[in-house]
Amino acid sequence: MKTYAASAQLNVLISGGFSGAYEQLLPEFERTTGINVTTGSGASQGAGPQTIAAQLARGVPANVVILSREGLSELIAAKRIVAGTDVDLARVPLGVAVRAGAPKPNVSTVEAFKQVLLKAKTVAIPGSTGGIWLRNDLFPRLGIAEKINVKVTPRGTDATGMVAAGGADLAVMPVSEYARGGRRLRRQPRTGDPVRSDVFSRRRGRLGRR
Repeated sequence: MKTYAASAQLNVLISGGFSGAYEQLLPEFERTTGINVTTGSGASQGAGPQTIAAQLARGVPANVVILSREGLSELIAAKRIVAGTDVDLARVPLGVAVRAGAPKPNVSTVEAFKQVLLKAKTVAIPGSTGGIWLRNDLFPRLGIAEKINVKVTPRGTDATGMVAAGGADLAVMPVSEYARGGRRLRRQPRTGDPVRSDVFSRRRGRLGRR
């Protein structure tokens, strides 16, 4: 692998869904390339000042952005990235997380998953790509949008934090995010239709390294 000058610098903005894999790969990348990487974090989509789009809009430097495909499409439309530099990195399914010690949720079928949601007093979901799909697509299709108490959090870590602290009975989100919740959570991937997987992609920023 090519080694760059020790002064080489790379600024990365990344969403939570790919952060676990990124954190494992980053030390080896820096060691073998000699590139120093500064990492910032933000949501792929949603509202608020800490989304990746909002950070780029106010001038936060980024040579590379890693986020959901949907969020990337919004950046393309806003002309915030260089066209033709995108690479899909991973496909991540959604899953359910409950507090450690709680019964394992049965999400083996659509109906079972629906009942788990209906029985929960509070369901935490992130405000980014997966949560947007849940609110706008899946929950209405299941006929439960008006029957469940949903709390939308800015980031996936906030959703798992609510569950761990007892503020929500369960969280529904990409498994790569709730897998970072540690021992305070019990995780269960959701199986069966309807299925959604978030695709996390990399793109070089408009002011990126050539």
